[in-house]
Formats: sequence, C-alpha cells, structure tokens
Amino acid sequence: MAYTYVLRLEWMDEARDSCANSYDSTLTVVHWPFVAETTLFCALTVTGKGGTSVQGLNFSPRQEAQPVFSTTGSPGSDVDATRSFSTLSQGMAPAVEVVACKVDELNDGDTREVQIGDSTALLVKDKGSYYAVGNKCTHYGAPLAKGAYSKGVVRCPWHGACFNVKTGDIEDFPGLDSLPVFQVEVRGNEVVVKADPEALKSTKRVKAMSRADPSNKKTFVIVGGGVAAEACAETLRQEGFTGQVLVLTKESDLPYDRPKLSKAMTTTADAIALRNKDFYSSCDIEFRTGTEVTGVDTAQKKVTLAGGDTVEYEALLVATGGRPRTMPIPGQELENVCVLRTPDDANRIAENSKGKKVVIIGSSFIGMEVTSCVAEGAQSVSVVDLIKVPFQLVLGNQVGQVMQKLHEDKGVKFYFERGIKEFVGENGKLKQAVLSDGTVLDADICVLGIGVVPATDFLKESGIQMTQRGFVTVDKHMKTSAGGVFAAGDIVEFPLFINDDQQSNVQHWQMAHQHGRIAALNMLGKSTAIRSVPYFWTVMYGKSIRYTGYGPGYDDIVVHGDLSAPQFAAFYTKGDKVVAVASLAFDPIVSQAASLMEQGQTILKSDIMEDPKSWVGRLKQC
Repeated sequence: MAYTYVLRLEWMDEARDSCANSYDSTLTVVHWPFVAETTLFCALTVTGKGGTSVQGLNFSPRQEAQPVFSTTGSPGSDVDATRSFSTLSQGMAPAVEVVACKVDELNDGDTREVQIGDSTALLVKDKGSYYAVGNKCTHYGAPLAKGAYSKGVVRCPWHGACFNVKTGDIEDFPGLDSLPVFQVEVRGNEVVVKADPEALKSTKRVKAMSRADPSNKKTFVIVGGGVAAEACAETLRQEGFTGQVLVLTKESDLPYDRPKLSKAMTTTADAIALRNKDFYSSCDIEFRTGTEVTGVDTAQKKVTLAGGDTVEYEALLVATGGRPRTMPIPGQELENVCVLRTPDDANRIAENSKGKKVVIIGSSFIGMEVTSCVAEGAQSVSVVDLIKVPFQLVLGNQVGQVMQKLHEDKGVKFYFERGIKEFVGENGKLKQAVLSDGTVLDADICVLGIGVVPATDFLKESGIQMTQRGFVTVDKHMKTSAGGVFAAGDIVEFPLFINDDQQSNVQHWQMAHQHGRIAALNMLGKSTAIRSVPYFWTVMYGKSIRYTGYGPGYDDIVVHGDLSAPQFAAFYTKGDKVVAVASLAFDPIVSQAASLMEQGQTILKSDIMEDPKSWVGRLKQC
C-alpha cells in the first residue's frame, strides 16, 4: 500500500533566512515516496540562497526521519540541509486516488476533468502518456478542461494563461502561480490519478524563490510598479539570482491587478494586490514605492531619483507603463474631470457617479467598462466619441453595434462623430460638457477614457532609442539600444512574431507580464526570445468578449453565430489570412486560435467561411 508522508519542518533561527519558502517558523513539505518494505525513501528539496539543496531521507513508519545524504544543487548555495531543519512530527495519510478512465477512452490530445476528493484534476493523454495537474487556472479559477490543449500545454478558456501539463508550470499569462501536479498510474486497463490530501487543498503552486546573498554585489534595478515589473522581479528570484532586486515605482501601492480597476471600481489596492509585503520580503524583493526616477545615465549605469540621489545598476528594466491621455481644452482642470489609473481614481469615480450625471469621453475599452460599472447607480450616462460605434477600430462595426445595444438597454446615450469643445464649470466644479457640434450635456463628473501615452519622458536624455511617439524600441530579447538596459510593457515596440516580426506596440496585461519574464531571463544571460500571442478580454454587464491575435489593418470580418443573442465568433482577416479572433459566449474558440497561432500555424479565411471550427482539429496535429 502506498502512503504519503508529511514531514513538518521547523527552520532553525540560524538558517531561517536561507529558506526562501518559509513565511513563518514552519513549512510542510509533501512528497510521493517509493515503498520498499517498511522503509521509504524521500528526496526533500530545500530552496535557499543561490539555488537548491537536496536532502535524502529514510522514513520508517512513526519513527524519526534519518538523513542519508545531502547535496547542493547549485553553485554558491549556502543552504546546509543537514542543519537547516529538525523533525517536529511526521505521519502518514493514505493517498486519495480515483479511476479516471479506461486506457482506451482517451485519444492523444484529449483532456478530461476528473473529480478527486473535493477537488478536480485535469487529465491529459499525450503521445501515449498520461499527465494530471490542477484543473483550475491560477488566474481567476477557470476550468482548464474547457480550454485548449496542444503540444503539452493547456490554455485557459477565459483569459489565455498557459500551463505545461508535465510540470504544472505557468508558461504564458495572466496569473502568477503554477498548477499542482498529480501522479498518474496505469493499472491494467485503468488510468488512476493519485494525490496527497494536502495538495488538494490548494489550486495554486508558488514557484521556489532564491534570496539575496550579501556576497553577491550585483544590483538589478526595475523602474515601474506594474505587472511587467512584478513578473521580472519574481522571475529573477525563480531563476536563482541572489543579488539585490530593487523596484523603484511612483505608485504608492505594491503591484495590483490593474484590469480590475475598470471592472470593479469600488475595490482597494490591498484587495487586488498581486502579492503582499510579506511575500516580497520572503524572497528579498525590495520595493521603494512613491519613488520617481527622473533620469538614466546609461554610460555610468545609474538612475537618478527625484530628490537627486542616484542608484547604480548592473542591469536595468524600464517598465513605467502609460499615463492617461488628457484633453488640452478649456475647463480640463475643473474638479471631477477625471482619468482612471489608480485604485483611488476608481473609487473616486464610483463614489461621485452615484445619482449623478456622468459623461464618458471615449468608447473603447476603458470608457465602456467604466460606463458599465456606473450605469446602474448614475442618474444618466452619456458617451461621446469621434467614431461611429463603440470599439470600432478594434472590433469593427458589427461587434461594436452589439456592445452599443448592451449599453443602450441600460439607459446609456451615445453621441458619436463628435468631440469635446470645452468643459464649463461653476465655482471650480464641472457643470457641463460642450460638444464640437454645440450640443451641451449637463455633467457632474466626466471620465476621460481616450487612451494612454508612454511614460518615458525621463528617458529623453538617456540616448536610448525611442520612436517619435515616445515608445522604447527593443529587440526580441527586450533589450534596448543601451547595454544592460531592457524595457517591457506598454512603453515598448517589439518584434511581434505573428506580425512577421514587425515592431509592434501591444498594450495588453498578458503581454506586459510575458515581457517582464522574458526581460528577466535575458538580464541573467539566458537568451530567450519573446514569442507570445496577444490575448485580452473585456467584461460589461456580465458579458465577456475575448480577443486574440493582432488585427490592425484587417480588411474583412467573418462572423458566425447570433449577434442578437449575443453569441458569436468574429474572424478578422487580411487577404486570405485570419489575423485575429474575437468571441462572446463561444468558448473556447479564442483560446484555440491563440494556441494554433502560437504554434506558427495559419488559419485561412477559406477555413472559416462555412464552419468556424473546421481548423480546431489541427491542434492535435501540432
């Protein structure tokens, strides 16, 4: 009979700082042992400064664990596995196991959701072998069994995060954490999934992190406080970097889930924080919030702070994101003419919209998401834009009209093909918005949702190559024109592989995250090229549109489904090539398209004219 042994470890005071995974004085480590009569062998992995140590242990039921060997897995590690733990208690709990299927039930490339205990696992068959991982995406908990699978990777059906089914590791984003991995055995004609009861209690697995080693004098500086900065910092530690990781950000808060600001506007920075302060402390990632960088000296390898202080760096990542675009018109300084960038901005807009007359400038993603958040509680909501329908430039007229109707059904009024001439106030407070055609809208609050501009002014004297619009030019390794300087996120133009490696600016949460990861790997000298398919989503009134690909310059849209329902898939084509796919209530077609594009495959216009899913079977052939 197989058992799972749970060894509870107490880290000695002298060694506690060496353990990157310890948030308090204890840590539970669970492993699958090999049974040999009454004695079991387990390899206990301890990650600390500089790398990983492995401690071999012999277990006898209900007896003390006996160390049998110790080895250091990485150069420079100062973790002494023979002294870094003591056994407090040990026990054994029968593994939870379930017969998932018969061996002939699944074909290669098939997936299945398996109920195991109070949780679920994702079972995959690939090239005759079976793998099992957690079934819930570590981003927002989507069921991965309803996603897309191809070539060893499962992609979330909601937002496109990707996980390796052999290791459980997250490989594309959004989300930070990896999946738990379960054991699979073939017993005769049955496929059995086994899991430790403790492992089933969590749907996420945090990767091991290194810590700072005082003897390592290298400092990697990250400028910015968004997801690209966060991903870079975590990846550096996950890859064993033991120098100083210093994050300098103007933000007053630690990195948070920024897409939620326009979807849940009453939230707080703490409620949507990606990680808390204790997490960053546990792996020696240092954040200096409220810190503005005013210049970069690439020759001397140092950054200048607003107070005049300087910080030297070995490698530098610039990931400052965008700042909301404003309107240089009369009255723009009036109280309650707002932009949305921070949790405080979101809270202020939500509170000041209750029972008030709201004007939204811009009918793309920020403007429309804010509209959907405030429509129910506001006295009135008016949307103004120069285009003809919402989302026209990205999603086109047909899809835009669907979204317009959703808003109009909630009482929202649209004023298209018009701009704003001026804001009129009284005693410093906004009272009216005057449109370019002379229309006057009463307004207690106005939200500008007209895009962002790159926050790169501080780089103008650095010599770093930038475009006329202020975007930083990087190569496929996220390197800038200056040695040792990298850039990531909304501020960059980079070679997008699905756009024939042309320099492209992709302002998506998912892409910023991947940029940060790729930058970190290359900062460490681990040459890795960016190869990620753009993926984003928007939510309004409970309806979610998903989008993948790169659609600028499309010349036709092929729509399948029922736009009035609404339930549809829209294919954006350029010539005979599908360059992007959007959907509403048509999952997982967008994730399937993203997975096929990631493999370098092309969906042709002729493939989707009659059947929108005729190409999906190719995922199993990759």
